[in-house]
Amino acid sequence: MGALSSLTPTPAWFRMDDASAVGTVRRYTVELARAVGLGEQRIADIAIVVAELATNLIKHADEGSLLVRPVRQAENVGVEIVSIDSAPGMVDLSAMYEDGHSTTGTLGIGLGAVARLADRCEGFSLPGRGSVLAARLWQAAEPPPAWADGLTRPLTGETVSGDCFAVRDHTTHRQVMVCDGLGHGPAAAAAAQAAFNIFHTAPDEAPATLVERLHRGLSHTRGAAVTIAEIDPAAGVVRACGVGNVATAVVTGGERRGMVSMPGIVGHGKASFRQFVQPFTAQSLLVMHSDGVSDKWSLTGYPGLDTRSPLLIAATVLRDAGVRRDDACVLVARATP
Repeated sequence: MGALSSLTPTPAWFRMDDASAVGTVRRYTVELARAVGLGEQRIADIAIVVAELATNLIKHADEGSLLVRPVRQAENVGVEIVSIDSAPGMVDLSAMYEDGHSTTGTLGIGLGAVARLADRCEGFSLPGRGSVLAARLWQAAEPPPAWADGLTRPLTGETVSGDCFAVRDHTTHRQVMVCDGLGHGPAAAAAAQAAFNIFHTAPDEAPATLVERLHRGLSHTRGAAVTIAEIDPAAGVVRACGVGNVATAVVTGGERRGMVSMPGIVGHGKASFRQFVQPFTAQSLLVMHSDGVSDKWSLTGYPGLDTRSPLLIAATVLRDAGVRRDDACVLVARATP
């Protein structure tokens, strides 16, 4: 799995609108790296990486923010930093990683240290639209690329998000979940955390059966909107069951097809657990998000984005379609990494 979760421990967002924020995010990242068990050399490396990314946003970006969160793959742990801004964007993203490179009007000021020190460093940028950059540093050897990843962001003014996502692998198929705890704040986060725990400890069951299991398991919480999807590469399909307002769509070759979610609240009242199926090829993307993200997003205005990692796609959708008046979550998945 990619991210540990959107709630365990809570990822932190930092608005980079003042030079003093660089020191704040650097100290937090060092503390997080030490808490997850990174060695001193890796901690020193990640302090440089986050300082470079933060300083870059302060000097050159519009509405820049950084997400810092722990990541896990089996027994391997690490820290991930995602840099997001709305402008100015870059024509040549690769130039950003050249030491000493500086081009007026672009974000690239020579972040060669980020590329050298990070185990994985990637980005997507469009002139006038902004950039998304991501760097990961691991305790041990870098794991294979993720086939699914996502991001969450709390409502402005809250420190925790009531939205979460989860990913799990099986021998013949893969399953993902997006959960939107009712409301926001700690009570919504508790409902989402309960859903996350049930999803990861449940047996290998069909999406409809899993959502029904969550319906019983969330009865002690305020409830949630939940969709669980299952990608079956051998059959060339994705199966999904949703209750509530989590949006799910399959994007193939620029064509977007939505999947139905039934009305109701998982954990309360009566609900219908119906499973729907859509074709899903090696070129398809599964995009799921909570109602903290506008459903009017489209990938057609971002040439080449659909070929990039799930994390870069999810971060771009969150940046351009996310709303600040609610918790937000975006998950993107492929049939293979």
